[in-house]
Amino acid sequence: MQHPEVKAFFDESTNTFSYVVWDPASMRAAVLDPLLDYDASSGRTRHVSADALIAFVRAGRLEVEWVIDTHVHADHLSAAPYVKACLGGRLGIGEHIRTVQQTFGTLFNAGDDFHRDGSQFDHLFSDGERYMVGSIEATAIHTPGHTPACMTHLIGDAAFVGDTLFMPDYGTARCDFPGGDAGALYRSIQRIFALPGATRIFVCHDYKATGREEFAHETSVAAERSGNIHVHDGVDEAAFVQLRMARDATLPVPKLILPAVQVNMRAGELPPAEDNGVRYLKIPLDAI
Repeated sequence: MQHPEVKAFFDESTNTFSYVVWDPASMRAAVLDPLLDYDASSGRTRHVSADALIAFVRAGRLEVEWVIDTHVHADHLSAAPYVKACLGGRLGIGEHIRTVQQTFGTLFNAGDDFHRDGSQFDHLFSDGERYMVGSIEATAIHTPGHTPACMTHLIGDAAFVGDTLFMPDYGTARCDFPGGDAGALYRSIQRIFALPGATRIFVCHDYKATGREEFAHETSVAAERSGNIHVHDGVDEAAFVQLRMARDATLPVPKLILPAVQVNMRAGELPPAEDNGVRYLKIPLDAI
């Protein structure tokens, strides 16, 4: 398999990894899951994290072809439109974004001006769709369970799995958000496990499992199959669903889910300014 170069960027406040992946032959690149800095106490946004990523791309003279969100994140705000404005490229997400937009458009009472057809993005990836990053072939793989719209992007020998899998010592994504499904997540993971064992896996989050001193972002299909604490080889779907549902029942609601989802369902665009020139985020009370 082709072997792209990968550079990870980590935001410890949200435990999020963003990536630049590029073809060393053509120097063409994709950006995955870029992050917008957001301070919940003040409501202020910044571009420190995104600017570091952008500076790397410019210093390396990379040409960005794609800016991709693996799913509608519930734990950080996307900087995808900012990165696109600075570097170019097409903004993409999985085609099941429409399902997520229907669900959360209703929750936030977004109104008729919020389109629920994915048209905020330049491209909606379908399951199995092939595309290119320079001369490297990539495939979009629908891997729902955490959310209905989750996609794994296999770019050469590198699989960007979003929140579907974490490092082997931390396990798998939660499935208790609207549209989540532990059985679907198990079946999605089996699709990833069917890839060659040497396939590199890049996770979107790491929470540094107990006993591990450093944050980590890269593993492999073989390592996940042999050592993932939730879903290693030999764990069947029923056992996984029981474990996942029991664990999800103990987890707190992500602290940024309400600002994150209503921004990310708009492809990372902030809600439009009101007549006083100020943008507002809604906080639905007693609704989730």
